Amino acid sequence: MNREQDNLQALGRKAEIPATYAPEVLETFENRHQERAYWVQFNCPEFTSLCPITGQPDFAEIRILYIPNRLMVESKSLKLYLFSFRNHGDFHEDCVNIILNDLVALMQPRYIEVTGLFVPRGGISIHPYANYGQPGSRYEQMAAHRMLNYKLPQ
Repeated sequence: MNREQDNLQALGRKAEIPATYAPEVLETFENRHQERAYWVQFNCPEFTSLCPITGQPDFAEIRILYIPNRLMVESKSLKLYLFSFRNHGDFHEDCVNIILNDLVALMQPRYIEVTGLFVPRGGISIHPYANYGQPGSRYEQMAAHRMLNYKLPQ
C-alpha cells in the first residue's frame, strides 16, 4: 500500500478523533487480489456511542467481516470513523446498520456483515447483526443464508 498512490490522508499521520459522527473520514485503497474471494475481519473492542434517550454511554465490540471487491477500507480511517460515534446518539441496532450502510456505500464489497456486542446496561445486553451481499451474485444468496442461520459469534 502506498499512501500517496492510494490518496490516503489518515495513514501515517497524526489524526484527531472526530467530535461527531463522521463517515467522510473513511478512505479506501484498491484490492490487490481482486481475482480471489477472501475474508477480512476488523474487531473494535472499544466502540462507544450514546443512548439517544438518556445520553449515557453504551460500550460494545464491533465486528466487521467482509469479502472485498475492488476497494478495501483503510484501517486507520475505519478506526477514526468508529471512534466518531463516541458523541453520537443512536440505538444499538441503528449503529450497526449505519456502519453497514456506510461501508457498503464506500466499498461495494462482495459481502459484509457487522455485529455489535454491546455491554449489558440495566441487566440486558443487545447484540445486533446486519449483513449485505452483492445483488444478483452468490454473495446475495450467502447473505440470506447467513441471516437465516445466524448464531452469536464467540
